[in-house]
Amino acid sequence: MNVFDNLPVDFQSKIIGTPVFTIKAADLMANFADAKLIVHDSWTEPVLINNHASRKLKIPAVPTTGTHILAAVNGTLTWLATEAC
Repeated sequence: MNVFDNLPVDFQSKIIGTPVFTIKAADLMANFADAKLIVHDSWTEPVLINNHASRKLKIPAVPTTGTHILAAVNGTLTWLATEAC
């Protein structure tokens, strides 16, 4: 597991005693809606993050040399070589 598989805050571990404030369900849902990845299902794969189901964007391995851009070619994500900027 790399650092990108971990959520920034584990809220379950932060609760000690009685919470000092509450959050409205609508506000919490707005936060999740804002963070939701919206892409076609064929471009994602299921993953577990902190034992919670999630999805990860499937992108080809990033080239280690040269300058590239990520593009969709005939419906498939691919890295295209380009000139350095």
